[in-house]
Amino acid sequence: MPEKITNIAKNTSYFTLALILQKVISFTYFTLIARALGPEDLGKYYFAISFAAIFSILTDLGQTNLLTREIAKAKREANNLFGAVLGVKLPLAAATALIIIALANFLGYSELTRALIYFSTICIVLDSFTATFFSVSRGFHNLKYESLAAVVFQLIVLSFGLSVIKLNLGLVWLIGSLVLASIFNFSYSLTIVAKTWKLSLKPIFDWRLVKLVLRLSLPFGIYAIFQKVYSYFDTVLLATLAGDYYVGIYQISFKIINAIQFLPLAFVASLYPAMSAYWLDNRQQLAITFERAMNYLIIISLPISGGVIMLADKIILIFKSGYGEAILPLQLSIAALLFMFTAYPVGSLLNACDKQKLNTVIMGLTVLASVILNLILIPKFQAVGASLAVLLSSIFMLVLGLIQVPKIIEYRAKKILAVLGKSLLASALMIILIIYLKNYLNIILIVPLAGALYFAVLFFLKGFSREDLTSVYQSFNKKSIHENPTIDA
Repeated sequence: MPEKITNIAKNTSYFTLALILQKVISFTYFTLIARALGPEDLGKYYFAISFAAIFSILTDLGQTNLLTREIAKAKREANNLFGAVLGVKLPLAAATALIIIALANFLGYSELTRALIYFSTICIVLDSFTATFFSVSRGFHNLKYESLAAVVFQLIVLSFGLSVIKLNLGLVWLIGSLVLASIFNFSYSLTIVAKTWKLSLKPIFDWRLVKLVLRLSLPFGIYAIFQKVYSYFDTVLLATLAGDYYVGIYQISFKIINAIQFLPLAFVASLYPAMSAYWLDNRQQLAITFERAMNYLIIISLPISGGVIMLADKIILIFKSGYGEAILPLQLSIAALLFMFTAYPVGSLLNACDKQKLNTVIMGLTVLASVILNLILIPKFQAVGASLAVLLSSIFMLVLGLIQVPKIIEYRAKKILAVLGKSLLASALMIILIIYLKNYLNIILIVPLAGALYFAVLFFLKGFSREDLTSVYQSFNKKSIHENPTIDA
């Protein structure tokens, strides 16, 4: 096997393992702090993070993705490209921090909330530079350092955060665990750039180069802005229109959904390079690949969605009794899983077929719909309204994408609908079993039994075959690096 392919294989393995570990540690930590804080304080904590996170894109505007792409194309120009991006980021980061601080004071938040926002601002500025530093490593086809840092980051947050909880030091110290981890990541990634890649850390303030960087990064930046608003604006609206308590309630479903979305992310990232290649020379195979991706994600999402809906009251007990009002928001949010999962291959198809602008328009329209729905539903239904907005906007986004698919490829919609029908039938039988067992058995026993029944019924209905299992395994082992992988911090 050529050395380059071997290196890419190692990088993909490192990054996939890091994503899994990161998700496990992150969700474990969230569960522990949710139990320790209760809905009100949890809401304050995540409101501050969400408030700062919305503005975090202003520190970058797409330069990080651009840097990875351009260094991969022309490694000899890495020093100039990196310097030019730093020249853009430094004033953007300073301006963003000032905007966040000014808004936090102007909007009249409490002293505690302002302090939490200030610390969150430190995190988003440091993390923005960290992302830029690691984008250099990505440009050199190296994900090992970033993968290690992602896990160490979570371990620092976990260890320091648990100490804060144990000593009952309060929310400001708790968010300090994120600052400490961000400082480590910033220092580590900066060292990699300077020592491993031998790049100068001196920013380049060349107006001609700065204009070029801004122009090329604009498409990345617009999509990233939409993505940030879609991910965090509902939390900010919920805090403003309903209060911190409901933010804490809503975070349960938000974090569970966020953890589960690793599955389609990893799966579609493995298919994206193949889709790009098939678009150039094999449209029929592209259609088949799209169909399989849709089928597999339908098969995966439905039992998770059905199982969580039926066991939501049991799952919420993990977070203690104070989160009883989180049951219905969780059920509504998890009902969106089918639409969220199947939107991934649709979006990847559009990107692979040079329809990035169309994808950005769809995301923009979805963000607009989400904001309108949240403004209507949150005042009436609080966290339930925010979750209902997630469900409706997810359906809206999928429909917009599916309308475009027949314009690109000729795929067999009936085949996908057949798998959907079989999966729904298998899910219905699984739900009946859960209803029968939930009053007699522990959830730890119910989950594997229900899962086994679902897949047994689906296999009997020929919803999937042994060849499908082999295909899924092989897709996860295709050693390709997606242009813009992400790790949640």
